[in-house]
Amino acid sequence: MDDAHAGPGADGRWKQRLRVAHVTVPRWARDAPDRCVYRSNATGTWELYEWDRAAGTRRRITDRPNGTALGHIDPSGSTVWWFADTDGDESGIWMRRPFGADQEGPAGREDRTRKAGHDEPAVPGLHPGYRAGLALGRDGLAVIGTTVTGETSVHVCRPGTTPRALYRHPADAHVGALSADETLVAIGHSEHGDSRHKAVRVLTLDGDVVGDLWDGEGRGLGGIWDGPGKGLGGMEFSPVPGDGRLLLEHERHGRPEPLIWDTATGAQHEIPLDLPGEVSAAWYQDGTALLIWHAHHARDELYRLELDPHGGTPKDLTRLDTPRGVIRGAATRPDNTVEYAWSSAAHPPVVRSTANTVVLTPPGPAAPPSVPVTDAWVDGPGGRIHALVSRPATAGAIGGRERPLPCVFEVHGGPIGYDDDAFDPVIAAWVDHGFAVVQVNYRGSTGYGSRWRDAIEGRPGLTELEDIEAVRHWAVTSGLADPARLVLTGRSWGGYLTLLGLGIHPENWTVGISTMPVADYLAAYEDEMEALRAYDRSLFGGSPEEVPERYRASSPLTYADRVTAPLLVIAGENDPRCPIRQIDNYLDRLTELGTPHEVYRYDAGHGSLVATERTQQIGATIAFARTHLPPDGAEQ
Repeated sequence: MDDAHAGPGADGRWKQRLRVAHVTVPRWARDAPDRCVYRSNATGTWELYEWDRAAGTRRRITDRPNGTALGHIDPSGSTVWWFADTDGDESGIWMRRPFGADQEGPAGREDRTRKAGHDEPAVPGLHPGYRAGLALGRDGLAVIGTTVTGETSVHVCRPGTTPRALYRHPADAHVGALSADETLVAIGHSEHGDSRHKAVRVLTLDGDVVGDLWDGEGRGLGGIWDGPGKGLGGMEFSPVPGDGRLLLEHERHGRPEPLIWDTATGAQHEIPLDLPGEVSAAWYQDGTALLIWHAHHARDELYRLELDPHGGTPKDLTRLDTPRGVIRGAATRPDNTVEYAWSSAAHPPVVRSTANTVVLTPPGPAAPPSVPVTDAWVDGPGGRIHALVSRPATAGAIGGRERPLPCVFEVHGGPIGYDDDAFDPVIAAWVDHGFAVVQVNYRGSTGYGSRWRDAIEGRPGLTELEDIEAVRHWAVTSGLADPARLVLTGRSWGGYLTLLGLGIHPENWTVGISTMPVADYLAAYEDEMEALRAYDRSLFGGSPEEVPERYRASSPLTYADRVTAPLLVIAGENDPRCPIRQIDNYLDRLTELGTPHEVYRYDAGHGSLVATERTQQIGATIAFARTHLPPDGAEQ
């Protein structure tokens, strides 16, 4: 491909978007709301920061070569917790440090060196493992979920005492919430055998069962935990001490919706809302209202829902003033304002407040804007498919018609994720270099109801490809995409679908770029983290020993001998989700077959939190595509 459609300064713009600093929505301490933690990449690596709003000071409190993915602050605001894994492998222990441990030094400096001597293992007697939830109380109390091979455990941990096991089970589970008075804990579990549709159990901290709730086969409770869901979601007790009401998500009517379960009486109050799309919720801080997050057709809205104090049933629903676009996170404050991270495909992210202010500004310049997306609806074998299309602003025309463009199908991961109208520097980089980009919310995506999300069960990979192929056909026949210059690419599950698509439909793609993929599903199951094994059993309807033909039919390795397009594979050496051995198996098979391919390996896990590494990876993908695509107008 030549540079005819690469706009001026394209190379500088896409790199700048990755190098500028961003911040997340602050998490604040319930009893000390001026004490907050957030994440930022101000140093070029995503790390954890503390923010004392009253004093106006912000300090970086982690400093790790591969970054820090997660941090919390306890309700009293006295201690910050963060998870320490090894080089992105996601297995490790919780660390903690006192809030404000580095009081000396100039205020507001986000890049000053923090003092590692203040860090300590949060629970010295607890063995390392994969995270399965964390709920913090005052005075050092923590309820910690940990997954190791063959077991999920939940421990009650207090300073100076041995961690006490509250729950153990071979099935996948996670800690959901701790009540405000620190007497109850909610656990999402899959003892019924389906980790995609969990049940909920509430226990006292002494281990007595207060209640169980399961809606039956194919109906989950509690929302998505630790997945790519983009709403509020999850489980949350009322913030009022002594109030045992638990806020959940249910799927009784074919989509996620809020539910309040009064654990003291057993009463369940569904929250029916006359809103299309999907809905999740969080508490306002006095327990009298809910913050409603509404996702519909790849855009988000926020609402305040007043509750009847006598039953928890809804009264008045008021839309909050937020711009058109996507909301990645939101939190209510004691003054009833809401802080949220907002962006659109054209506009970089910003942390805003419903008080019409910008809450938190990172240092340095803002990211360059990009182009807006347009919506496409395509008839597919399982119903209408929603796709998002980004076109270069400089796209030319021939004879009054827009000329077909080199086109990138950027396939989202998950599969329980979806593409939306959010700012994405990867999409913007492709557009800057003259490519149209199509994002497909295939069956398996969230955002379109439970039936659409669960349609891939028993036949994963193959079902999603049918939808991607339908949108590919539309893109070509509509004149958007040049059929001789089509790139199939994605990360994680999107990388998996890329390899599968190149093997099953080799004639339809010119170039493939697969990042962090499942490549050999049988070997991936053997090596992946325990929670993903449980997830795969639910997705396929059993283990590889029980339904081997399904795993083989959905494994890219099965179709490796059919791949003809030049292929770039990007993989993390320490990835616990898409382990390196199964990727090497696939690459070895391509080498045996003499199939042209290149490999980019990096020393981290499932993605990178380091801006320079991300820049190198995106640069490699664009360079690979431009090298292997034919010039404008050439036949494949």
